[in-house]
Amino acid sequence: MSDSKVLFEMDGKTAVITINRPQRRNALDDEAKQLLADAIRRAREDRSVRSVVLTGAGGHFCSGADLSGEAEGEMPFLVRDALLGAHRWHAELMDLEKPVISAVDGYAVGAGLSLALGADFIIASDRARLVSNFPRIGFAPDLGLMYILPRLVGLVRAKEIVFSARDILADEALSIGLVQAVVPSERLRETAVEYARRFDNAPTHVLGMAKGIMNRTFETDRNAMTQLETAVQGLCAASSYNAEAVRRFFAKEAPLYPGAERLF
Repeated sequence: MSDSKVLFEMDGKTAVITINRPQRRNALDDEAKQLLADAIRRAREDRSVRSVVLTGAGGHFCSGADLSGEAEGEMPFLVRDALLGAHRWHAELMDLEKPVISAVDGYAVGAGLSLALGADFIIASDRARLVSNFPRIGFAPDLGLMYILPRLVGLVRAKEIVFSARDILADEALSIGLVQAVVPSERLRETAVEYARRFDNAPTHVLGMAKGIMNRTFETDRNAMTQLETAVQGLCAASSYNAEAVRRFFAKEAPLYPGAERLF
């Protein structure tokens, strides 16, 4: 395996992005953050990529930010600048107009949990442990966790998860909707890629635009959502994919994208 702190591999039409610092439980230092940003951008720009799997090496997903480094300057501004930089690539991950699946093995802690939740779906191994540990070290949750978590599990449960800073094991994470599937650890990557491949022949632009609209559901009023919907539908109707798909429909031929079976 390469000694790069972030790996980018193609598995068919799926880009597999792996955080590769197993000796640090894949904690994100400045170099790893930059490489992760580069990998996300590469997945966005490469038209051959139809889906993304995000995972970690060595039996863990990500233990959050690497706090061991030293930096010069005033601490409040160092922290603010670092977070602003991280939010740029995390937003790009959340807004990526391709399906993204986090494959979580072992620990997803702190900002590592935020990173996992930035995907569209999470598949967890049976030994996964999801932890909002921020209060343990005197920090408030960051990297978007306070925005994403209440939307997934509800406000009261999100508060309980944050305030308690406890470990959430795989079965509980599944029951409360933090993850969508739990599989044996030895099958985690295989299962994640298998799900991702279901989108190989999907209309990527359609899924991407629908994702962009749905990501804004909770802060956009109905009229604005309607305007977004109609604009997107006009673009879809003018696409060559739509023309061929409609032709096949009326000709009773096999569809370009028959749809996936129940994903989870």
